[in-house]
Amino acid sequence: MLITGATGGLGQAIARRLRAEGAELILTGRRAEVLEGLAGEIGGRVIAADLADAADVERLAKETGDVDIVVANAALPGGGVLESYTTGEIDRALDINLRAPIVLSRVFGEPMLARGSGHIVFISSLSGKVAGPASSLYSATKFGLRGFALGLREDWNPRGVGVSSVNPGFIRDAGMFADGGAQLPPGVGTRTPEDVAAAVVRAIRDNKAEIDVAPPALKASTLFATIAPQTAARVARRLGSDRLAHQMAEGQRHNR
Repeated sequence: MLITGATGGLGQAIARRLRAEGAELILTGRRAEVLEGLAGEIGGRVIAADLADAADVERLAKETGDVDIVVANAALPGGGVLESYTTGEIDRALDINLRAPIVLSRVFGEPMLARGSGHIVFISSLSGKVAGPASSLYSATKFGLRGFALGLREDWNPRGVGVSSVNPGFIRDAGMFADGGAQLPPGVGTRTPEDVAAAVVRAIRDNKAEIDVAPPALKASTLFATIAPQTAARVARRLGSDRLAHQMAEGQRHNR
């Protein structure tokens, strides 16, 4: 099993849970020392790679070999207004958040299809269902990833290969929201990295098309926003969505 983005807190939570389920892991990310530390704790093979580098993506695929399951977790925040990004930063977000998962799916999916079994899990986001302020680039990548996952599932699920999208909301203790240091408005709940990891296991075990990881109220507001986006956006602004989005973007700026 390959897990991308295993150097981050969310990736590590997923890795620990999957190892507890008996999976043999291949851990990848940019920081070899973090990967080695995780592998020393739970076992597994380490392959350091930068998914923004197309050549590194190809090398990762070759060095990994055939795997039964891929968890495409690696991502950049992508928060902030578009004009604050350089072209290079835009390319990097698109490459890591969208291009690399698509390419890895193509590479690892072929042998899965040949044997009629396997599973690919994409860690998307509720931002792949509803867009907000200061998140146009991030939402573009996550809408794209979620759309790719749902479309790929239509092609591959009848041939024995499962495809799932796990869509976290605000996750405390690890991940982009936690790293951004923003303060949520009263009443807006969070979930834990372990909740995301549990959703990954459920997606694989039950072959779910997608699972949202968020409190019931946030799931409901997301559904409402998909039905009435303009009305939902007006309500969100009154509740401080602009302030929250810009706080998160500023806190994540160093990760572009």
